[in-house]
Amino acid sequence: MSIIVNGLPSTLPQDPRVSLLDFLREYQHLPGTKKGCNQGACGACTVLVDGERILSCLALAVQYDGRQVTTIEGLGDDQGLHPLQQAFIDHDGFQCGYCTPGQICSAIGMAAEARRGVPSHVSADLTGAATLTREEVQERMSGNLCRCGAHNGIVDAIRETFTEDTGASETVA
Repeated sequence: MSIIVNGLPSTLPQDPRVSLLDFLREYQHLPGTKKGCNQGACGACTVLVDGERILSCLALAVQYDGRQVTTIEGLGDDQGLHPLQQAFIDHDGFQCGYCTPGQICSAIGMAAEARRGVPSHVSADLTGAATLTREEVQERMSGNLCRCGAHNGIVDAIRETFTEDTGASETVA
């Protein structure tokens, strides 16, 4: 059994009780994914599996045999940071930085959901791609907590990265 982590094949642990979060941190030595509440309430452990956001503390590593897992360490490349990582810096989207990896992975998954037309609780239009207004981004990111008060910078960074402009009528690109 193997799993692809940040583009590299990795052997899954023999113990089927190992969470995906612990597998990434303790077996793969990827400390970017954070253990926050360890109960699925804070979003600090959010990673992408085949491009969809999941809470790695609530998942068993063996569930993802053969799947692609992307952590914060896998987002940048030789050319530099992922555009959202740069936007977080530009907009002071982090203070202590503990929630930042989960926020960034979640936002990337959220943008893909919006492009596919998955509505949120506040979506006015239930057909087609979602318009990423400030309210829409806040609702879609409500599962990721920031206790330092960087919410405005986080929302600004997400909107700058995933919208064509920052006006009131932007749509996910």
